[in-house]
Amino acid sequence: MKTPDSGEFLPRRALALAARELYSSSYAPAVYGIGVFFLVFTSVWFFYMQRFFVMGSASLRPYFSGFPLAFILVIPVITMKSWAEERKTGSVELLLTMPFSEWDLVLGKFLSSLGVLCFFLVLTVPVPLSLLPLGRFQAGVILCEYIGALLLGSSALSLGLLLSSLSKNQAGAFLGSAVVLMAMMLVSQLNFTFNLPGFIGSFCNFISLAFHFESFSKGILDSRDGSFFILSALLFLFLNTRVILFRKWS
Repeated sequence: MKTPDSGEFLPRRALALAARELYSSSYAPAVYGIGVFFLVFTSVWFFYMQRFFVMGSASLRPYFSGFPLAFILVIPVITMKSWAEERKTGSVELLLTMPFSEWDLVLGKFLSSLGVLCFFLVLTVPVPLSLLPLGRFQAGVILCEYIGALLLGSSALSLGLLLSSLSKNQAGAFLGSAVVLMAMMLVSQLNFTFNLPGFIGSFCNFISLAFHFESFSKGILDSRDGSFFILSALLFLFLNTRVILFRKWS
């Protein structure tokens, strides 16, 4: 299996592919639709369901606590087209014959998806900015919460891309990613519903993306949770390269 070119942190070919994918995403109505959903859902969650104005504390933790739930639908929409559509239209065969390594292709898809997610996160910045006059918010805490959201999204995007590469069409990629992400986001809630044995409860917490995001939502930079997101993203990307390699030689 080919790896990225030595001496290049991000190969130029991967960046070129990412730019191509971002350009394609700019013409996808689903991306704009899910972007609006993300902004509306997180705002309604914060101001209406979490009742920010009657909380009596200047904290954005309830706002960011809704991000894992929103990502269950947002991430599949971003990633569903990446590989499934290429496979459906047959353009994946063209990509595999071009002078790109598996890592070039996977990183290109990942970076383009990450760019879309970053755009969505930037659109949420007016929410904390509009609330600054209402209390003493700590900039460091808000920054930590955004870093956590980016790390959570990176891990979820990597998983969504892997599932898209295993699907034959966009619908299958969306449904598969949504179901798997829902399970990985909410599996830690089983500890609150059932009296699970200690080792099973610990395992559920370990594989739960939402559980590892909790420290970031509190404004705490935990290296263990950050390492989990980074390593899980790398694992999913590596598995994605193996799927692409199998498709190339099958």
